[in-house]
Amino acid sequence: MARRGKTSPAEDIMDLVAMLPWWVGVVLALVSYLLLHGVASQQVVATAQPGQVGAMVTQTLWKTLASVGQYILPILCLGGAGMSAWRRRARQNLVTDVAQSKATDALDGMSWREFEMLVGEGFRLQGYQVVETGGGGADGGVDLVLTKPGKNGGEKFLVQCKQWRAFKVGVDAVRELYGVMAARGATGGFVVTSGRFTDEAISFASGRNVNLIDGPKLLGLIRQAKARIDRSPARAAAAAAPAVPPNPAPMLAASCPLCSKPMVRRTAKRGANAGGEFWGCTGYPACRGTRPIA
Repeated sequence: MARRGKTSPAEDIMDLVAMLPWWVGVVLALVSYLLLHGVASQQVVATAQPGQVGAMVTQTLWKTLASVGQYILPILCLGGAGMSAWRRRARQNLVTDVAQSKATDALDGMSWREFEMLVGEGFRLQGYQVVETGGGGADGGVDLVLTKPGKNGGEKFLVQCKQWRAFKVGVDAVRELYGVMAARGATGGFVVTSGRFTDEAISFASGRNVNLIDGPKLLGLIRQAKARIDRSPARAAAAAAPAVPPNPAPMLAASCPLCSKPMVRRTAKRGANAGGEFWGCTGYPACRGTRPIA
């Protein structure tokens, strides 16, 4: 899947931070400021002894770089944190929209970036930890790296996303991923497309640890995972919780004039005073003592 070229080291830093959870970017911004501020605050010796000129120049250079970097690097980290939070929100919205859509072509209107985000969030819902690699380059076109705890430590899976609507994904893409899996020691791999796979690609993947996920299967997995999350105990408890706090305990009045038991506020359900409130004995129906509400 094609990727736009990077334009500057600053953009590279922001992209790297954006791959991390947003709160990690905030922590990196704080730590980088404290470290660089400490270097920038150091005093440079005004005069140097013979043989110490090189050390003085190096110290001055580091102080200058730290003086500028103590502001620039935290800003870049915060920018990356903002991108991470935005992407997380966008992924959740994509999953919700796709899961709730009744159309069979819900994936067709997406850009390659949206499709990759959707696939990554779909695997997160399946319990994987997801790292977006950006695809292309030396990684053999791998778009996502998945990890999942196992008996022998974390298992690694590679994912290649193909946002192809007009053509079927052929065997070459599957062979490419299989070769990268062997080179990188991955446990398994996934080729995910919004369209379909050729018969040759399906035949090659059969019996190998390469899973092919076409558009209809991807929709089914996302809807299933979203429904499972929505049915989780925490979500169910939150949905079942009342929107307003429950009514307070009934206020008690003075004792009943007939049996001296406490009285509770009641509402008449029938008769001439239907809908009106009064104090009724807590011993009802054995005791029918009442008092008017002042």
